[in-house]
Amino acid sequence: MKVTLDTNVLVRLATKDDAAQAAQALQVLQNATLIAVPTPALCELVWVLLRGYRYTPAQVAQAVRTLIQVRHVVCHTPAALAGLAVLEAGGDFADGAIAYEGELLGGPEFVTFDQQAARLLKSQKRKVRWLR
Repeated sequence: MKVTLDTNVLVRLATKDDAAQAAQALQVLQNATLIAVPTPALCELVWVLLRGYRYTPAQVAQAVRTLIQVRHVVCHTPAALAGLAVLEAGGDFADGAIAYEGELLGGPEFVTFDQQAARLLKSQKRKVRWLR
C-alpha cells in the first residue's frame, strides 16, 4: 500500500493526543510500503505543533527528523532540512522550505516582507530581498 499522509495524521503520530486515532495512524505507517509526506504537510505539521500544541522548536525539529527517517517515508528531504535549518536558527520552517524549493523552480532570490526571515536566510547564504 502506498499512501500520502494528511497533516492531521502526522499530528496524531507526533502527539498521540487521541489514542485511537494515533493507533490507526501507526497501523497505516507500519503497513505502507511507501509513505509520501509533501512539503506543505510538513509546513502545516510544524505550524500546528508550535502554535496549537506549544511544542518548542527543538521538539518540533526532533519530530520532523524522526518522521523523515522512517524507512518508507518519502519527502523532499533537502527542502525539509532547509526548513529545519531556519527553524533551528529561530525562524519559520516554511520560509526555509519555500526558499529552497523556489530556488529549485528557478527563482534564486527569496523576496519577503518578513525581516526576520530575510536576516536568517541571508545568514544561510541565500539571496534575499527584504521589502519594507
